[in-house]
Amino acid sequence: MTESTQTPKEIVEVLDQYIVGQNEAKKAVAVALRNRYRRMQLSKEMQDEISPKNLLMIGPTGVGKTEIARRLAKIVNAPFVKVEATKFTEVGYVGGDVESMVRDLVENAIQLEREDEYKQVRTEAEKQANNQLVKLLVPAQKKKKNQNEMQNLMSLFTQMQQGQMPSQTTEDQEDVTDDVREKRMSTAEKLRAGLLENEQVEIEMDDPTQQLSGQNTMLNQMGIDLNDTLSGLMPKKKIKRTVPVSEARSILTRQASEELINKADLYHNAIVRAENTGIIFIDEIDKIAPGNSKNSGEVSREGVQRDILPIVEGSQVNTKYGPVSTDHMLFIGSGAFAESKPSDLIPELQGRFPIRVELNDLTKEDFVRILTEPTNSLTKQYIALIGTDNIKVTFTIEAINRIAEIATNVNHHTDNIGARRLHTILEKLLEDILYEGPDMQMGDITITEKYVDDKVGKLAENEDLSRYIL
Repeated sequence: MTESTQTPKEIVEVLDQYIVGQNEAKKAVAVALRNRYRRMQLSKEMQDEISPKNLLMIGPTGVGKTEIARRLAKIVNAPFVKVEATKFTEVGYVGGDVESMVRDLVENAIQLEREDEYKQVRTEAEKQANNQLVKLLVPAQKKKKNQNEMQNLMSLFTQMQQGQMPSQTTEDQEDVTDDVREKRMSTAEKLRAGLLENEQVEIEMDDPTQQLSGQNTMLNQMGIDLNDTLSGLMPKKKIKRTVPVSEARSILTRQASEELINKADLYHNAIVRAENTGIIFIDEIDKIAPGNSKNSGEVSREGVQRDILPIVEGSQVNTKYGPVSTDHMLFIGSGAFAESKPSDLIPELQGRFPIRVELNDLTKEDFVRILTEPTNSLTKQYIALIGTDNIKVTFTIEAINRIAEIATNVNHHTDNIGARRLHTILEKLLEDILYEGPDMQMGDITITEKYVDDKVGKLAENEDLSRYIL
């Protein structure tokens, strides 16, 4: 398990590459992240005493709340899961179990940990994969089976008596002649030189649909997994695929890595990683605050809050990999709080989100920066997309200013959906170019202020049209 050693300023600098403005929110999450690193440097007794300072982000949709949390998790390579508070319902009603968010986080941690473990055994795994590729490219004659079916059955019973999981080896031994051996040595040399990457080879692999079909949502919610038990009793289903050598090596390397890593260590490290560095982002948390609407006929929103409370406070959740403590996970709540306010949440839940950060509405200047500054900004994305049709698109600064002005006005006069309004406007603006691009055979197109006015300016001025189209 690795924890970020970046300073708050360094974290904010990375966030600035992708998210415009919202400096207070960036500063708050950077400090919360650094505090986790600081905690890990203290004695075990002191670590247990220090609880994470959970954040509550308040602001309209489309201003960067989710993006800040998502980028934050990527910076530190931490387990991250985003859940909608509205998908949970109180106990006794049909709906999601609140503990499922922790189980999803553990699954995410296992994926991260597995990738780290794969890197450590990659050299040995690639060596095994290449050896297997040589055997597949130059097959040898199979030896005849000496054992009959009765002997195989007796062998299975013997394994069960000794307390072992019964397994039947399906691999047949090969009869390697001198001619085959020489061919394999020559093929191995060519593989190392990269001369056979496009050769087609037939490989046998685990059926990827088998694991999916064995999943049971209700049992998984209770932390029970029957897949391992059933897979021990039934042979794994295999499928055959004919793929290029380059792809076959990747599949075989992954299979070999899975055999080389220690599953017990993997699950233990993943749980420790989730407990100490996991981030759970609870979106739409304002929707479970009663606000002004108090209907006795609907599922109690307060009941959902009370179910979420023990998870955020710190409790043990049973998963199929073992019990997981939520004491030191970082929870980030997020909501617009347009029809309610943070004080409408139950007092106990309010107290578990001590850091409150208000995100600002986006201004015209912010929209201009969003269109031009971030790495892979929206305009850069569209220029690259249209560029695949050999058309070079250029936006003038006046056009960008006009797009930002239209976005601001439409957000002001209709629903405020923040930066997401830019997606709608740009898609409408470039609709004709995207449609006719492959047939236009034109070199350069410049998007001017007049072009913006002609395409979307008139729509924006008509409130009824802008409400439905932009």
